[in-house]
Amino acid sequence: MQTIQAQPLKADLLLVIVTLLAAAGWIFSRETLQGMPPLLFIGIRFLGAAVLLALLSRNHMMTTTKSQWQAGLPSAICFSLALVVWIHALQRTEHVGVGAFITSLAIVLVPVAGWLIYRELPQRAQWYSLPVSAAGLVFLATDDLTQPDPGHLLFAVAAVLFAIHFTLTGRAVRLLPALPLTITQLAMVGLVTLVISALVESWPGSISPVIWGWLLASLVLATAMRFYLQTHAQALSSANHAAVILTLEPVFTALLAAFWLGETLNTAQLTGCLLIFGAMLIARWPVIKALFSKRKDAS
Repeated sequence: MQTIQAQPLKADLLLVIVTLLAAAGWIFSRETLQGMPPLLFIGIRFLGAAVLLALLSRNHMMTTTKSQWQAGLPSAICFSLALVVWIHALQRTEHVGVGAFITSLAIVLVPVAGWLIYRELPQRAQWYSLPVSAAGLVFLATDDLTQPDPGHLLFAVAAVLFAIHFTLTGRAVRLLPALPLTITQLAMVGLVTLVISALVESWPGSISPVIWGWLLASLVLATAMRFYLQTHAQALSSANHAAVILTLEPVFTALLAAFWLGETLNTAQLTGCLLIFGAMLIARWPVIKALFSKRKDAS
């Protein structure tokens, strides 16, 4: 019995670590942007992470065919666009924690994207989550009327693009193993953003060691290690189970933003964030209910 239970427990612990690394990535990125142009940062971060992951998984890379690589390109391109918008939102926002909750709307929008792109009919709970998430956005928008945050609209656009990316990835992973697909996406993001950066950004003559340190933390911890552990954890658990744990990312991000950046939420912001988190749970309710039923049966 202990051996049977060990794998799910290991997967849960790994997924919690992955979620913490993802949340820390917001802080690492914010600090790096203090001394580096956003697209240059994203380019170095993701291309470097792709190279590091490729070195760690050479066997997977050698057995992947050309057609499989091509299957991952549409989602990789969409991922690139989403991150370009996201990093500019992060550079402009005054509330990183709120931005994390707005970006997490991608989870609620994935079923809508699947319906629009592939005509996959969402479950009833997923439809119910939409008005709740809209109410959350209303509270945040009402707050923006008095204290406009230039990053909030960009975070919303990024959420839409991330939802499309998740939907395309869901199809691509049927043809391309998860780790090579991740490496493809990271490499595409790195190459696209570096090219754009070279065309439109002014690169600094020198960058301080502190900024390089934050960049290294983003590259190794928040990107390469995060995706490597996530792929390993998802092999030990169901995708739906993993998705439930990963919804904690905006919560951890908001807590880290409060601790590291000294951010606070007013009543409207807190209400909006709670509604968005509630919408995420409603969208995942069938999965959450099934998980509780399994544990109840096991006991």
